[in-house]
Amino acid sequence: MNPSPFSRREFLAAAAALAAAPLLGAPAIARAASPHVLPPLPYGDAALEPVISARTIGFHYGKHHKAYLDNLNKLVAGTDMAEMSLEKVILATAGVPEKAGVFNNAAQVWNHTFYWAGMKPNGGGKPTGALAEKIDAAFGGYDAMRKELAAAAVGQFGSGWAWLVYDKGKLRVTKTANADTPIAHGLTPLLSVDVWEHAYYLDYQNRRSDYVAAVIDRLLDWEFAQQNMPA
Repeated sequence: MNPSPFSRREFLAAAAALAAAPLLGAPAIARAASPHVLPPLPYGDAALEPVISARTIGFHYGKHHKAYLDNLNKLVAGTDMAEMSLEKVILATAGVPEKAGVFNNAAQVWNHTFYWAGMKPNGGGKPTGALAEKIDAAFGGYDAMRKELAAAAVGQFGSGWAWLVYDKGKLRVTKTANADTPIAHGLTPLLSVDVWEHAYYLDYQNRRSDYVAAVIDRLLDWEFAQQNMPA
């Protein structure tokens, strides 16, 4: 499915090449004008093993992520949103009941693209530099931040996401249900953990906490988080 994995630089460049001007300081990914496209993963299908299997990638990226994108393109075809960037579609439909279908699919496309970009083989560990300083200031240290992020991910009832976000000069952890996304609330995401069941069930069944711990400790890309933090 993904025989020629892009490097992280190529992945971000491919998405950003189609981008509209940045909104709200959000990361420079997934801003393609419609019809939206599925960016190639920045690594091979098996690159995140043993934490996330190639089988899970095949279903999660190749089926679920692609289905959100295909649905979005069908929903916006022939409308005034057909030429909007992905972020503008999200902001235009957030909280609008009659546009819930568009919002859900657009936000899930954005969330998933961000999720893939925020992981790397042999990731995890502790951040350094300015990001580490922000974490110390906001949480009192990495261990406290990690505990809060894991608790948000494990404690999210049903489907959703846990996020480390930048909010008015300060870092904090938040979680969103279903397709909701921090960019709909004026927040800048730095990293995310997907806790929809399709993200982990093939590999971990009901052991969400094991999946969350493994993603945080072994896959999160702190360089990517640093790049997303506004200057």
